Amino acid sequence: MICILLAAGYATRMYPLTLDFPKPLLDVGGKTILDWMVDDLAKGGKICRYVVVSNHKYLPHFEKWVDLKRSQGFAMDLLDDGSTDNDNRLGAVKDIEFAISALNLSDDLLVLAGDNVMDFSFNSFVTYFERKQTTCIMRYRVPGLKGPCKFGVATIDSDDLVLKMIEKPQVPESEWAVPPFYIYKKSDLPLFALGIASGCKTDAPGSFIEWLCKQTKVHAFEMPGHRFDVGSIEGYEKIRKEYKGLLH
Repeated sequence: MICILLAAGYATRMYPLTLDFPKPLLDVGGKTILDWMVDDLAKGGKICRYVVVSNHKYLPHFEKWVDLKRSQGFAMDLLDDGSTDNDNRLGAVKDIEFAISALNLSDDLLVLAGDNVMDFSFNSFVTYFERKQTTCIMRYRVPGLKGPCKFGVATIDSDDLVLKMIEKPQVPESEWAVPPFYIYKKSDLPLFALGIASGCKTDAPGSFIEWLCKQTKVHAFEMPGHRFDVGSIEGYEKIRKEYKGLLH
């Protein structure tokens, strides 16, 4: 399995902190956000290669980080998606398709937004995928959820099958929120180019799942812990003070 770390965003809501520095490399508990992710996954032994997708502006920062991880024994690729500011960004779906095309990827893909802090291991998600053998998303319940939502919302059946997924709905049809963590079965990878050509929205990564679940089976793994929002400077400072590492 290959892991793609999406790190090409500009985190404009956190300016000036992220004006010239990428959010995925911010320090939390003595490690970068990306370090928490890849160090956790390394313990599971299922990821053979990591791909970081950066924009052009932040590329030098990621070059230093990738060199460090390579020195620690990680197989790492770094891609520059060519964008230079928030107005000409490719969007997450096109960044995934760019990585697939640029590196000719043909293995199962774990795709993670690289600016998230969790208290659980992603390895349980990988185990769930191995059991289901379909493309998989994560889900967590938000009791009494009302719109408009800033995230995807999924409707699922008793076997975790995704019946419907709406990215950022005005009126949510369930209480199942979908964070930006996905495992794509290798046989589904050619559908990225088809989905984009068919008019799938490309900014938010969940937009592709909204399209994909109409084409093939997608299952939803219930998140075993908590995801912490690093969406504002205030939120980041709170996490720095309170984060205790992986608990699940």
